[in-house]
Amino acid sequence: MTDEQQVQSARSLADAYAILAERDDMRIIAGGTDLMVLMNARLLDARHFLDIWGLDELRGITDQGPTLRIGALTTFADLSRSALVLHHMPSLAAASRTVGAAQIQNRATIGGNIVNASPAGDSLPVLAAYDAEVEAGSLRGIRRIRFTDFYTGYRQTVLRSGELVLALCIPKLAHGERDYFRKVGTRRAQAISKAVMASRARVSDGRIERIAIGIGSVAPTVIRASRTESFLNGSQVDSSVIETAREIIAGEVQPITDLRSTEAYRRAVTANLLAGFLRQLIST
Repeated sequence: MTDEQQVQSARSLADAYAILAERDDMRIIAGGTDLMVLMNARLLDARHFLDIWGLDELRGITDQGPTLRIGALTTFADLSRSALVLHHMPSLAAASRTVGAAQIQNRATIGGNIVNASPAGDSLPVLAAYDAEVEAGSLRGIRRIRFTDFYTGYRQTVLRSGELVLALCIPKLAHGERDYFRKVGTRRAQAISKAVMASRARVSDGRIERIAIGIGSVAPTVIRASRTESFLNGSQVDSSVIETAREIIAGEVQPITDLRSTEAYRRAVTANLLAGFLRQLIST
């Protein structure tokens, strides 16, 4: 922190709401794994911060029947070890294990990963594929936002002034469904993704009854591959279908060329990740 930057700590959720309502330039900090990097590099213009790390009411994983409710301050270490997550949404546990090193996983929160709004966020394709909902609250009350509607552009969200992410509500895998998570980076660990994909699907006798595909690092925001899903739903999976699906998804993504990878590579990797999952679905 510089001399000009000030931090307030919320004593309760009601206290956090009140502080956020007073200032529209307040930045929220919890685990700090993203914001502290920017602060140390002097790349953060914000001067006023609200520390919510002490709000235990925003932690924890609760079984709510058809869904799991995951508090915004639940860390990726908690998610990777949770028996509920491992059983009902194993791809979220897998994504959690790819978020930096163990030290980062002990501090980084799922709420922070969402609000940071990087298209490369490891958990975001899982939440997209699972049709998660974001629970947000303020002095005006609590509302739920479909995760696929949460981002409006690069690092932009629909959160309103004074609003705080409270939790994620995520439908469990249904009977007969399988999920999938793969991340491709410069190296096997502690890397920002070049492409990251999550999917969940139900297959019967080689025919896809339902598939959902979330992809990160290939567009300004995390996306659902809706055109590819429409093609695959109802399809009898064979080599021809897989090849066509590869072509559709490669055309559906909108990657850029940057320091980490090229547009062409990201398109090819995305197609390969999908093909790998489809082959898994029909091989077992």
